[in-house]
Amino acid sequence: MLFRLSDIYKSYSGHEILRGVTFQVNPNEKIGLVGRNGAGKTTVFRLVTGEESADSGDVIRINNLKLGLLQQHVDFSENETVHTAALSAFKRIHDIEAEMRRLEIEMARDASDAVLERYAELQLEFEHEDGFSYAARAEAILLGLGFARDNWTLETKKLSGGQKNRLGMARLLLSAPDVLLLDEPTNHLDVQAVEWLENFLANYDKTYVIISHDRYFLDRTTNRIVEIENGRAFSYKGNYSAFLVEREERREQQRREYENQQAFIAKTEEFVRRNLEGQKTKQAKSRRNMLERLERLDAVAADRPQGNFNLKKVERAGQNILTVEELAIGYGSKTLAENLNFTLTRGEALGVIGANGTGKTTFLKTILGELREISGRISWGTKTDIGYYAQNLEDLEPRNEVIQELRRVAPAAENGELRSFLARFLFTGEDVFKAVKSLSGGEKGRLALAKLIFSNKNVLVLDEPTNHLDIPSREALEAALDAYQGTIITVSHDRYFLDRIATQIMAFDAGGGVEVFDGNYTEFHDWKIRSVDSEKSTGREASVPGNGENVRDEGPKPKAETLSKNQRQRLEKRIGEIEVEIPESEEELAHISFRMSLPEIASDHAKIQTLTEQFRKKEKQIQALYEEWERLSEELGN
Repeated sequence: MLFRLSDIYKSYSGHEILRGVTFQVNPNEKIGLVGRNGAGKTTVFRLVTGEESADSGDVIRINNLKLGLLQQHVDFSENETVHTAALSAFKRIHDIEAEMRRLEIEMARDASDAVLERYAELQLEFEHEDGFSYAARAEAILLGLGFARDNWTLETKKLSGGQKNRLGMARLLLSAPDVLLLDEPTNHLDVQAVEWLENFLANYDKTYVIISHDRYFLDRTTNRIVEIENGRAFSYKGNYSAFLVEREERREQQRREYENQQAFIAKTEEFVRRNLEGQKTKQAKSRRNMLERLERLDAVAADRPQGNFNLKKVERAGQNILTVEELAIGYGSKTLAENLNFTLTRGEALGVIGANGTGKTTFLKTILGELREISGRISWGTKTDIGYYAQNLEDLEPRNEVIQELRRVAPAAENGELRSFLARFLFTGEDVFKAVKSLSGGEKGRLALAKLIFSNKNVLVLDEPTNHLDIPSREALEAALDAYQGTIITVSHDRYFLDRIATQIMAFDAGGGVEVFDGNYTEFHDWKIRSVDSEKSTGREASVPGNGENVRDEGPKPKAETLSKNQRQRLEKRIGEIEVEIPESEEELAHISFRMSLPEIASDHAKIQTLTEQFRKKEKQIQALYEEWERLSEELGN
């Protein structure tokens, strides 16, 4: 055991948040802590770190437990740079180095046995603390979290809020505590940085607890889920997807047990009522006493309202919604991306991804006419009526009340209609008279979505629509967008959301390039992994299914009907062999990648060079197998 919460109760201003929370965290566990906004997840972290105290119950920690909490607001020392701030996680190593330098000066004057012995002790401690590789580890983590080398000399006081949070995470990861407590670690990361963090945590050899609304991230980083629901904690083995299945099974079992107990209680009460004054008085009294002692099961709590984002039927637009030809976007003379070519048709959903600063929001503002294109052509189809959701919620007027803000998109609507609609977004009673400026981030997000949906647009342009929503609200929004009859263009870092909604992916890269792919995020991600090495080894552009420009021409395909029986059997046999070889080779590649990430390997130049060469050869071998499989499948007519 590392720490344990035992029968914890916690209230704020008379409102009970936790009521009997009990769970234990053990070495090497990878835990996702989930629950609705306001369920008490962050409160659990504050209790564990000692920042707050429980009203009752116990928080038990092992002696000398080193906790590392990812703070939402990070402070740095005066005049620190990005690089020195990251290295500050190694204070003990720096102290050892300083004392060793002092002893070296002393040994030059008088190498006494005591000094030599102390120096030898420090050398051993320096090696134990990974003193020879800490700088390389710091640099690798900075690069992984999106700090390019030319940013390392930036003063921390000049960083944006998001950059400071990423740098705080780098410092925390480098400090290697016994338990990492990560509260929404992906909030300020782009997709590439999130994927790097996933790989880092996959190889992390200590315990961590993650609060996150990123379901894809939870799936890839956790082996246990603890859900805070109705003030209590429920633990499940497995990742987030496994948790969803097990939770439904638990609730169904609880529902059956409750119904059976209620039937038993009703039957027993009826027996008592009929026989209390009759011949079976003694039995009736005995059963009545038994009912009084019976521990009553709780009914399965109905899910609290999560927002009803049902979109209205919209006017049917033309077949071609948006056509972009040779488009270049940016600000003034600064080009962020160019050579954009695609057509979006009615009912499709385009998911836009890419690193921060590559042009995603600029693309949205350009197609909306808020920014001038640098070159190229943008053509909207007939009868398109566009609604825009901005991630900074800039369209909300802070001085308005909630109901006044909704009225902006429907001036003629009656109060009853507006209040009824706002209730679907969890604004009930006096909530509709709250000032917009007093709302939380989640409430503002729900209000902005309410405005967009009430406006009845047939094209939705969404910039990070899930940012301010908890998981149940995201699921409700996904269900509504999935049933939406219009067309969607959305920038999102939420890969789970993109898997559910997107029919196409537009990926921006840091070099100004853009790829368009037919499919959802996971399909794009898998295709990208397979195709990257092919581009390097063949010198040709890999074909992007769908709207991509660089479609490779393989020449005429062989006709399957001309194959003899023996030829067909040989092809089928070889295809079967390849289908065995590919997963074996990919497992070998993953093992090489894992070895490359080990600190003792990363600090050894010769070893890392050897493994890098092995990695490249194995990647080429896998790509050759995929190409052979595709060629043989085409010959076979599959």
